[in-house]
Amino acid sequence: MAQTATISPPAPTGVTADGGPVTRTGVNGRAPVRCQWCGRELGNGHGGVGRPRMYCAQSCRQRAYEHRSALQRGGLPTDAVVLSAAERDDLADRLFQVRCAAEDVATALAEKASVSEMHLLVGELIAAARAAERIRRS
Repeated sequence: MAQTATISPPAPTGVTADGGPVTRTGVNGRAPVRCQWCGRELGNGHGGVGRPRMYCAQSCRQRAYEHRSALQRGGLPTDAVVLSAAERDDLADRLFQVRCAAEDVATALAEKASVSEMHLLVGELIAAARAAERIRRS
């Protein structure tokens, strides 16, 4: 049975010198376009005529359609995200990995680790955070 969770978009973290939010930008200073289902980056280029792409693959488009249909049938709010127990557990595991990597960085800082060791630990933290960004794995 699927678990229901309502997830709102993440708030920007940090502020700039003028008090505005720090945002991640892609090519040409625009935020990267992401697949509406799995969160993969689609790139900033518009492929030509017509509407911009919303999904990275036909399978993501189909899963999004099935999700919208299930929400309508179940009377759930449109911003609800339905995850299976396995998907929920997988997301929790990835978030735990991010926390552990952050704790490793904090410990290394406290122990005055070398610059090369810090680069390695920060790289692992970034990789774990990127893996956790997506709600679902593709």
